[in-house]
Amino acid sequence: MNGAESLVRTLVAGGVDVCFANPGTSEMHFVAALDRVEGMRCVLGLFEGVVTGAADGYFRMAERPAATLLHLGPGLANGLANLHNAKKANSGIVNIVGQHASYHIAYNAPLTSDIEGLARPMCSWVRTSADAASVAADGAAAIAAASGQPPQIAALILPADTAWNEAEGLAEVPAARQRAGVSAAAVDDAARALRNGAASLLLLTGAALSEPGLALAGRIAGKTGCKVMGQTYNPRMARGRGRFAIERIPYVIEQALPILKDFRDLVLVEAADPVGFFAYPDKPSRLRAEDAAVHRLTAIGDNSVAALEALADALGARASDAKPQARMELARPTGALTYPSIAMAIACAIPENAIVVDESITTGRGFFPPTAAAAPHDWLQNMGGSIGFSPPVSTGAAVACPDRKVICMVGDGSAMYTLQSLWTQARENLDVTTIIFANRNYQILRGEFAGVGAGEPGRRAVDMLSIDRPTLDWVSLAKGMGVAGRSVTSAEAFSAALDEANAQNGPRLIEVVM
Repeated sequence: MNGAESLVRTLVAGGVDVCFANPGTSEMHFVAALDRVEGMRCVLGLFEGVVTGAADGYFRMAERPAATLLHLGPGLANGLANLHNAKKANSGIVNIVGQHASYHIAYNAPLTSDIEGLARPMCSWVRTSADAASVAADGAAAIAAASGQPPQIAALILPADTAWNEAEGLAEVPAARQRAGVSAAAVDDAARALRNGAASLLLLTGAALSEPGLALAGRIAGKTGCKVMGQTYNPRMARGRGRFAIERIPYVIEQALPILKDFRDLVLVEAADPVGFFAYPDKPSRLRAEDAAVHRLTAIGDNSVAALEALADALGARASDAKPQARMELARPTGALTYPSIAMAIACAIPENAIVVDESITTGRGFFPPTAAAAPHDWLQNMGGSIGFSPPVSTGAAVACPDRKVICMVGDGSAMYTLQSLWTQARENLDVTTIIFANRNYQILRGEFAGVGAGEPGRRAVDMLSIDRPTLDWVSLAKGMGVAGRSVTSAEAFSAALDEANAQNGPRLIEVVM
């Protein structure tokens, strides 16, 4: 058994049985080991940003890490943007990064780079295996880091000679760090704050946005009169009929400030103290009132559902205290494609237990009210702001949950970053419906141009914010990747395309021409 095989056997024994891969020469012994070891599903991505984003989506839905296989420093660098998003989402990933043979590094060959230096900004756990005998134990430690609480992104750098030299066998994964217990003091402090009723905000993210967490939040809100909200962006949120529906803090600062200004107490359940996504001239970075008191119930990696249950008990909040919520009535839209008609069509079409991956940015800001009345589903968002997130994350989510329909909502500009995801979806026959909002612009940047006070864009500036000349043909792009697609220009056609996609398994693309 060589080092590469010892690593693959350790991964499988440690519960890491999916590997999203884009290998090169230095990783060939790892690839060869995949033929000798049963139990590892290998999924090829044609770009490393697809590989790392898919691992993020896999973790969010499977709640356990996948591995990636990346080629040297440049391969890792190509995947860093979606590792950034994964880190912000607190996803656990085991990255296996090939390296030149240890004796070859000194010759400064073309692909030589400081891989550890590239990895550290996005990976909390970084290690280079010293020899073949160390590889299995290093892999086991990487699994423990990615599986712990909070989960971490791990990078195990594998010099080629440690992969091909003889090793001793697989290693047992050490015990992962477990969730912290519930703090009685934090529960008491939060209970005192929430008794202020309408002047208090219970701000949620992470596990608190699961169906059990939201149900507990609904009881607490009904008992105390406090407001419950989610962060602007969240890794995963349970939504739809029968679930406690909450609003999110708006992205736009001018909308967020008036909503938050009157809260005197904020109770944070994994959530961050709310701040603006960017800085803008003459606008505050902090979105809450400066004199508001902030109380932390749980941090990332804590047992937030147990903490909310303890908080509900401390407040005497029972299931009967939860107040009924009005839901928007859903009706299939007709006429032109507008933001409201697009939102309504999607809400009507979301199938039971679907996974919605949302990178719609501009078009999607009004999606939450109607989709709260849709069939029960999970909603995944981009935590790190690096675009090109949703097609890879949808790919990984579909691998994790093959029995669930995945709906990927993305703008045309963002989708171009990682359109290779469509090829992987076709190859693996993943049940993903990709909705492209084709407004032929980086529409978000037009708003940001005004928001930062840059004035009125001139011809050159408009060129930097537009993606026409030539116009992207998404149906043809999808066809070239092996995915059937259609373009729609009316609400009726959009609803019909969604019905068609829901009736079939496998990848589909719908271009919504704005």
